[in-house]
Amino acid sequence: MRSPLKGLIERLRPRSYGRRQPLVLLNGLAEQAESWYRNRKFWSRYFEVLTPNILAYEGEAIHRLIAAKEPITVEYLVNQLHTYLDQFVQTPPYHIVASSLGGKVAVEFAARYPEMVNRVVLLCPSGMGDKEQLPIMEGVVGRNARAMVESVFHKPKRADGEVLRYYRARFANRKWQKGFLRTVRGTLEHTVRDKMKDIKAPTLLVTASGDKVCDPKIAEEAARELPNGHFRKIERCGHAPQIEKHWLINRLVVDFLSSTRPTAHPSWTKLILTKQTRASK
Repeated sequence: MRSPLKGLIERLRPRSYGRRQPLVLLNGLAEQAESWYRNRKFWSRYFEVLTPNILAYEGEAIHRLIAAKEPITVEYLVNQLHTYLDQFVQTPPYHIVASSLGGKVAVEFAARYPEMVNRVVLLCPSGMGDKEQLPIMEGVVGRNARAMVESVFHKPKRADGEVLRYYRARFANRKWQKGFLRTVRGTLEHTVRDKMKDIKAPTLLVTASGDKVCDPKIAEEAARELPNGHFRKIERCGHAPQIEKHWLINRLVVDFLSSTRPTAHPSWTKLILTKQTRASK
């Protein structure tokens, strides 16, 4: 039997030279790549973490579309992700962890390019067929960062103070706000419920009991339509479990992506002693 001490040592010591399994993080509508600040360092112990910023609201790519009067759609975001991975990473298949709107992109991508996807984790994904609520809009339109945080978190005090400062600065930026509002307009009505059956990769769908944006009951129903799906609901948590319940999400994601027999409910011992994956030579 493997000793707990040996498991702890294997987690902490540096691994050998080589490339690790690539893990792609897709953030949600009101987030940017920085929103993975409580996860990226931990996951980097196990994977080569990639954070393509396909939702850069101040970026020129989005504003070229706006200037041309073209919509910012989920189709556009999927194409941007494919271009990034196909031309600038080129190490398929990829693990994908996606939050909120990123879940729409992940589902469409996994259904369209199954050969490029290894495993998928969806964190409070939108587009599951319910009518999405956007209480965050009150914060964006009113430039009220605290209102936005309160709409996302079950316990807003768990949000880092830097999050409030970051969004106060973004809300004051007219270019960021314009990019955000145009993205909402082009992606809000897009649903991916009919694509769930087409995802071949093992997929973990995580919802939260206190999610005010995406109905957790609808998410549970959608998870049943995944051919190789797993489902977990986290209690006393809001729309951003990767921040509010980061200790659990960090380890749950590593276990699901690394286990030979992935499950949504690994034992606590298994989560604590999660073993680092070996780098490929």
